[in-house]
Amino acid sequence: MKIAAIGDIHCTVNSRGQVREMLRDVDQADVLVLAGDLTDVGKVEEMEVLMEDMADIPIPIVAVPGNHDHEAEQLELLVTMLEWSGIRVLDGASCNIDGVEFIGTKGFCGGFGHVRVQPFGEPALKNFINATIEEVMILERILKDTHAEHKVVIMHYAPIKETLLGEEPELFPFLGASLFADVLDAHKADVVFHGHAHNGSPHGYTKHNIPVYNVSRFVRARAGMIPPYLVYTI
Repeated sequence: MKIAAIGDIHCTVNSRGQVREMLRDVDQADVLVLAGDLTDVGKVEEMEVLMEDMADIPIPIVAVPGNHDHEAEQLELLVTMLEWSGIRVLDGASCNIDGVEFIGTKGFCGGFGHVRVQPFGEPALKNFINATIEEVMILERILKDTHAEHKVVIMHYAPIKETLLGEEPELFPFLGASLFADVLDAHKADVVFHGHAHNGSPHGYTKHNIPVYNVSRFVRARAGMIPPYLVYTI
């Protein structure tokens, strides 16, 4: 299976035609993965432009939401629009396509390794980290319940810091969390795609050598990669 993966499309009301060009020839893959931030500020009008530009893509499409898709507090409506168009939104969910299980969650913040933020002290900080822990537990449950031979994980936030290199280190705790990588290693995912870190690095590995790809279109553009989406064969 050939999987095309791209993150951070950031479609605006003035993007008509740009997304169609960005995804030109994507039908040479078997599945298209969208790793969050489909819209720029989470507006219905932006999603309408995106849906128009993607209307003729003939292959299955799966997506996770990003932080920008939450901005206008219309995520439920945006998800409905995506699903009406036939796109599977995996926000703490999974779907099987030709024997490959696609597992999606937005992910969240918290930092990496021994310096990650702990849910200790003020309620606001506990709530912040507990939001991450809840998403980690959902991902773990899905991975444990999945018996497919191949497991592809889609996130928006990063599970490892290696794909953040290029961003300011002070931002790392707000760009992802290593708790997700711990779960991925424990349950042996095949590959992970994420976006969010526009100035990050294209790829890295978890401690147990699961490949992780930052498929933000800005990362690929800065590295001179053509097309703007990654094509990965599983």
